[in-house]
Amino acid sequence: MNTLHDSGWAEPKATALLVLADGTVLEGHGFGATGTAVGEVCFNTAMTGYEEILTDPSYAGQIITFTFPHVGNVGTNDDDIETVNMAATPGARGVILQAAITDPSNYRATRHLDAWLRARGIIGLSGIDTRALTALIREKGMPNAVIAHEPSGTFDLDALKKEARDWPGLVGMDLVPMVTSGQRFTWDEGEWKWGEGYARIDNPEFHVVAIDYGVKRNILRLLASNGCRVTVVPATTSAEDIMALKPDGVFLSNGPGDPAATGEYAVPVIRQMIDKSVPTFGICLGHQMLGIALGGKTMKMHQGHHGANHPVKDLTTGKVEITSMNHGFAVDKDSLPANVEQTHVSLFDGSNCGIALNDKPVFSVQYHPEASPGPRDSHYLFLRFVDMMREHKRKAA
Repeated sequence: MNTLHDSGWAEPKATALLVLADGTVLEGHGFGATGTAVGEVCFNTAMTGYEEILTDPSYAGQIITFTFPHVGNVGTNDDDIETVNMAATPGARGVILQAAITDPSNYRATRHLDAWLRARGIIGLSGIDTRALTALIREKGMPNAVIAHEPSGTFDLDALKKEARDWPGLVGMDLVPMVTSGQRFTWDEGEWKWGEGYARIDNPEFHVVAIDYGVKRNILRLLASNGCRVTVVPATTSAEDIMALKPDGVFLSNGPGDPAATGEYAVPVIRQMIDKSVPTFGICLGHQMLGIALGGKTMKMHQGHHGANHPVKDLTTGKVEITSMNHGFAVDKDSLPANVEQTHVSLFDGSNCGIALNDKPVFSVQYHPEASPGPRDSHYLFLRFVDMMREHKRKAA
């Protein structure tokens, strides 16, 4: 009787590992960059838009697990990148897939996802049950972990376990310096149109200063498409330098890390903008730090919100919109003072998704109204910001 060995059966050797802080080891097949990276493991429920997700600076410090089993079939291209600062550290530190990447089958593809990940220094792992990993995250929260890719299949498990165990996690971590722009620049690129590409915007009506905590390209495009000349400034820009640019409005961008940590230097600037009654609009990290500036507090979430299918109710209109989300911290709605109105709420868990100041032109949302990827239900928020600036200019005239 033949044994498995005699029949020539050989168990495939793992070339990539995910090592959790509790010592759990998941084996798979490596792709993308080689080496190791440490971060927080989250899951994303989007079915499309993986290139936009993997280039979102808000994912700095995180390893993304896609719940959709097959990712990579449309390849990658230069149009769908969301990172503005191409010299900055890539958003995601690692990516985990269920199925191996196939060759691209889309007319817009210019590069295979595997080659693109290698070029960007992002480590990949496939061949594990991503839905089981998602269930683990839902039960125990987002774990710290090390993702490792070594084509020879030789790993120092003890060292990897120690690295995962010793990483302090995202609480208290300011990651914005990794992704913010190094200098001021202007932006005039509008939305993408099929067959035309990205338009250039002429004769803008307003001037918006966008504080870059890790801003996405499509946010800037939607500001431009709604009549705004945009000046992007680094995260540490002072209130005096911002006001010297004579903005009609200030935009507080998305970004990674703990809002309380970044808020050490960002919140005082935001408070000065509020005190001067400058129309202000915040998204994601910008929303969280605005909440702190207005007297609220932020908190770490159990599993976070990451996906392009999150229902949110606009309490000012009663309408429900499907939104794109990416955050592991949230504003504690119970900590908000009386002069701050909760304008949006998640219909998944009731967490805060939007605030507005009752007596000044200031508002923000937790989710990503610019999408990329995701639905366009929330594009109206850019019009709301423009209307706010127009009304403010009318009153000041």
